Amino acid sequence: MIIIGSGPAGLTAAIYTGRARLETLVIGGATWGGQLMLTSEVENFPGFPYGILGPELMGKMRTQAEKFGAKILFEDVTSVDFSSRPFKVYAGDKRFEAKAMIIATGASAKWLGLPSEARLRGRGVSACATCDAPFFRDKKAVVVGGGDTAMDEALALAKYAREVTIVHRRDQLRASKILQEKVFANKKINFVWNKVVEDILGKDRVEGIKLKNVQTSEVETLSTDAVFVAVGHKPNTDVFRGQIDLDEKGYIIVHDETKTSVEGVFAAGDCQDHKYKQAITSAGAGCKAALDAEKYLLNHPF
Repeated sequence: MIIIGSGPAGLTAAIYTGRARLETLVIGGATWGGQLMLTSEVENFPGFPYGILGPELMGKMRTQAEKFGAKILFEDVTSVDFSSRPFKVYAGDKRFEAKAMIIATGASAKWLGLPSEARLRGRGVSACATCDAPFFRDKKAVVVGGGDTAMDEALALAKYAREVTIVHRRDQLRASKILQEKVFANKKINFVWNKVVEDILGKDRVEGIKLKNVQTSEVETLSTDAVFVAVGHKPNTDVFRGQIDLDEKGYIIVHDETKTSVEGVFAAGDCQDHKYKQAITSAGAGCKAALDAEKYLLNHPF
């Protein structure tokens, strides 16, 4: 069994396949652990009533997977070959083969690309309101974006924040009508049109943003305690193009919960889930994929 990815989906799958006495290799990537490695405190993962740091949670999952015999390789997959069995996976100059595969490569939030954004990530800069909104109770927050994701983020923040400002580079939203109606009706949410974020201000935490008007080039500052970047996610699936079916956005198409277009190859987590994008749903999907893979191997002896 090879599992590609070492976030909540991949490591949960490894726990299950390891306990099932399947020889399990996790190719976790040079940067392992998924998006939780960029998250400060996680308050909504069951079993941790007082919260837990994202990297600490992933460390515990890794230890648990290794306890059950999973081997973890910290390299990036460079190519795969699912055209014949056993399946082949290449990581650098190494080649590995497996009778079944679980893809759990996750997705990456699209960022603005500002140095200050990277520096203040986890210190007021986030890409997940569901994860981090409670930290900004009665504070001011900015959401950058104009699509469905941005509207969902703004609505989630409005439950906690004193004021939410949506910054959009155009003069109208791209979001669905029903979401637009909800945000326009929320008295806590206001809008800044035709502006882009040029910089995020603050030394140790977010204190404000610098905005540039796309029509006049005029620059102004806006005070805020948080910046939520909601310009979309990109599934980490480029290496699988031409090997399995992907949708128009690059997400892996699955049927029966975890099965891909190639028999014996399963997918779990954010690489196939563009709706929920939570650590706990990814972990649950990893469990399902492992159980399905185990059943597949029992029914298809090689």
